[in-house]
Amino acid sequence: MIDMAKTFSGSYAPFAGQVLIVASRFNQLVVESLVAGARDCLIRHGIEGDDIDLAWVPGAAELPLAAKASISTGRYSAVICLGAVIRGSTSHYDVVVSNMASGILTTSLDTGTPVIMGVLTTDTIEQALERAGTKAGNKGFDAALAALEMRSVLDQIVKG
Repeated sequence: MIDMAKTFSGSYAPFAGQVLIVASRFNQLVVESLVAGARDCLIRHGIEGDDIDLAWVPGAAELPLAAKASISTGRYSAVICLGAVIRGSTSHYDVVVSNMASGILTTSLDTGTPVIMGVLTTDTIEQALERAGTKAGNKGFDAALAALEMRSVLDQIVKG
């Protein structure tokens, strides 16, 4: 066993501050299920419904900007980005996914706030639907769990 002075381990406990879910309107049928899953998770883990806000943006490429703008208000302790990018017959998918993922990561690193990427990247609509609450669970729920855990870990690290 490795001897460590301190070990920080996140929990799914509620935290102070609000949560913003930023959701892509593109592929809204899928994304609405992700939003419902994320909201359900947060409420089940003690976040009050009044502390969960929702912002709809046109597509996945717009998620990082909305996340960054929301954090600059000082109201949000975590942001959950939800969307569904489904591969088509052009290279547009690769551009959107790469830039969106990079933007979300950069926003989180630049702000020190958990910005969770709960964006499905699938080859087919069927795969997206499976991950939005059918066979493969609900990835919106999973993204909300990640937000809870990251906020908890960061709070522990900052407090020392």
